[in-house]
Amino acid sequence: MFELKNKVAVVTGGGGVLGGSIARSLVEAGVKVAVLDIRKENVDKRVAELQSMGGEVVGFECNVLSVDDLKQNRQLITNKWGRVDILINAAGGNMPGATLTEEQTVFDMKIEDFQMVNDLNMNGTVYPSLVFGEIMASQGQGSIITISSMATYSAITRVPGYSTAKTAINIFTQWLAMEMATKFSEKIRVNAIAPGFFIGDQNRKVLINEDGSYTDRSKKVLARTPMGRFGDIRELNGAVQFLCSEAASFITGVILPVDGGFSSFSGV
Repeated sequence: MFELKNKVAVVTGGGGVLGGSIARSLVEAGVKVAVLDIRKENVDKRVAELQSMGGEVVGFECNVLSVDDLKQNRQLITNKWGRVDILINAAGGNMPGATLTEEQTVFDMKIEDFQMVNDLNMNGTVYPSLVFGEIMASQGQGSIITISSMATYSAITRVPGYSTAKTAINIFTQWLAMEMATKFSEKIRVNAIAPGFFIGDQNRKVLINEDGSYTDRSKKVLARTPMGRFGDIRELNGAVQFLCSEAASFITGVILPVDGGFSSFSGV
């Protein structure tokens, strides 16, 4: 039920930390992986790493906000492997101008950065889903998985742009799940995972002090996390593989929290 061997997966943002972790787990499961990333050096590094594991891997420099780029890469991937079974939308991120300091209010936010964060996360999910989803529609099967966020469950201070962008992704996930199942095939499934709090390059400075201790923000997060710890980025991989597999054959349109209980706990 959980077998993924010889499936073909496209991972956007595959040169990054999150996309790279998911790509590694798919290679370990015997999946053929196409890494897409806007930075060529990240693509080359990731492909070399995955090939050293024995994986069947290709990589392409790609801007997920360019439909032309995506279609060109789709052609290269289907020329090589003939199909696309899995799409992981891991491209995304935040920008300093759309993130507030503790002293700032929403009126200090840079509107252009707010727009760019929403564009990158929302359209950076919509465009790949349409381009590669079209292949799945013609095949009559496939699985699309997008990275959502805890910032969509309730308001989290300081990240207005990221919050609105990821919330848009949630409704698009549900909408596309409905569209694919009703108009093309019930074997095309569209889901998202909502990571809890993981310490990475983007949030390290707000969660970890220079002396290695937890910041006040970290303490607030952990107080709301029943498991009492931050997640390990590898703990997302099992959820991704489950949603890609036949074990999840009747699951579509869900946003699955992987959060140590954060989304379920009132804090009281």
